[in-house]
Amino acid sequence: MTSEFFLTGGKNKQHSPLLLTPGPLTTAHATRKAMLRDFGARDSVFIDITRSIRERLLSLAGATETHTCVPLQGSGTFAVEAMLGTLVPRAGSLVLVLVNGAYGRRMVEILARLDRSYIVYETEETMPPIPTQIEQLLSHRQDITHVTMVHCETTTGILNPVEHISHIVARHGRLFLLDSISAFGALPLDVQTTPFTALAGSAGKCLEGVPGLAFVLCHRTALQEAAGQAHAISLDLEAQWTAMEKNGQWRFTPPTHVVVALSTALDLFSAAGGQPARLARYTENCRVLIEGMKALGFVPLLPAALQSPIIVTFHMPTAPAFLFEEFYRRMRCHGYVLYTGKIARKESFRVGCIGAIEPEDMADMVKTVNHVLHEMHVLLSTE
Repeated sequence: MTSEFFLTGGKNKQHSPLLLTPGPLTTAHATRKAMLRDFGARDSVFIDITRSIRERLLSLAGATETHTCVPLQGSGTFAVEAMLGTLVPRAGSLVLVLVNGAYGRRMVEILARLDRSYIVYETEETMPPIPTQIEQLLSHRQDITHVTMVHCETTTGILNPVEHISHIVARHGRLFLLDSISAFGALPLDVQTTPFTALAGSAGKCLEGVPGLAFVLCHRTALQEAAGQAHAISLDLEAQWTAMEKNGQWRFTPPTHVVVALSTALDLFSAAGGQPARLARYTENCRVLIEGMKALGFVPLLPAALQSPIIVTFHMPTAPAFLFEEFYRRMRCHGYVLYTGKIARKESFRVGCIGAIEPEDMADMVKTVNHVLHEMHVLLSTE
């Protein structure tokens, strides 16, 4: 099959391939349909939609009383850079960056580019940060003012102990900045149990919106104190917040269709049972994927205790006939788009479990993997 469009199974049933990646994701028909209408950026209807989205995102984190939601144009990295550039002062600050993958390293790159002072605590990509060591660092380094980390590091799919570490940071009186881009909406997170100063999220991940909109949930006091601190006009969270509080409008042209798509995606999210239901579906997707792929001879990179239900990394097979580029092409021809980019340091590939896909879709995908292996004359050991 060489067509660019495919009929997929499960409840999705759409003429397009399933995106088994960490984003962009397969989206619901209703979410895509919402983008067929045009909205004026300063129209009262669109202003009301923006206000509603901000309120609902805050509510998902139990943060309505203490925090505000600042939406931004762009991908999740835009939100992370805006968070760091706005909330970390140019002088008198030191950020402790917890790194165990490419997105932690990206925060280091951002801080270096912004000329903000930082130190790095790094573990292997298959190992989460050790809370007792973070406790010791904060006890011995009184000059550390901020701690930042990734909630779910999609380099491998590892789930980091954000709740435990957030309490350590709070106990030491430091500010906690969390990249929850790939986790927000699926993994449980509440500001009462995971205290954070700011959290970066994205519409196009577990909320199952479309790409082009990010947001930061930020403690209002911290945001007020950050006035004039930002390194860029367009990524100034405090200025964006101040403008929105004044008249509900975006400072610069908003991605209107993307905003409306997120509003519909949030409607679907709530109607389906919210975060617990989303987590349950992703968890079952992940289980079906891992069990099915293991039965075919693929080996997950992470132990089960560290595996998130967001994305799964598999060791690259060593069978001589297995060429990933050919495997990817054949899977694409059968209607499944895997993730081509290898960002883990070990030879591996990744399969996403998130988006508007069901466990039956994942089971069909595993059957297709088996078919493709036979097409390629690849035999993997299942011992």
